[in-house]
Amino acid sequence: MSADFAEQLYTPEQYLEWELANPERYEYVNGRIYAMAGASEWHNTVAGMLFALLRIEGKKRGCTAYTNAMRVKISDTGRYTYPDIVVVCGKPEIEKYKRTDTLLNPLIIIEVLSESTESEDRGNKWEHYRKLETLAEYSLVAQGRPHIERYKRHGEIWHFSEINGMDGVLSLEAMDVTIPLREIYDEVDFASGAEQRD
Repeated sequence: MSADFAEQLYTPEQYLEWELANPERYEYVNGRIYAMAGASEWHNTVAGMLFALLRIEGKKRGCTAYTNAMRVKISDTGRYTYPDIVVVCGKPEIEKYKRTDTLLNPLIIIEVLSESTESEDRGNKWEHYRKLETLAEYSLVAQGRPHIERYKRHGEIWHFSEINGMDGVLSLEAMDVTIPLREIYDEVDFASGAEQRD
């Protein structure tokens, strides 16, 4: 992204028009448009497996899991973002602007951590996500080891927990699903070398 591109301020409508005209995905933060970073094989493998498991389990419970092609709008802050995985239960609320690809009522958001995006996922993006009234759970998933950090909302308080090791189990209480980490990381060959970077 060029400096001129990053420094110019855009309205939400200009951002959405930009998205319509470009095949790549962009996020919108405080009037600025940012290109999405690429992802490593491990990142894609972990995100893909989690999505597949949640898609299957969600169908049994009236929930729908989406990949990072589904944009989420944080209405209170005006930010548009593309989580790695987002889940809604019941009827999706969609902001319609020439397309139907912006979700307004996510129940669960999951980000697979990357070296290039980890600080944003833990910091500024998480601060925005907390403004979503419908959000009940937020998970940060490591790609280079079996490790998940989970935040669960209780009223206005967010409770933190960690799940470690292949024998651990991710419990997503908002949709009454438990997923063994062994299944999430099933296709990641940790013995093949150092953690991949992206």
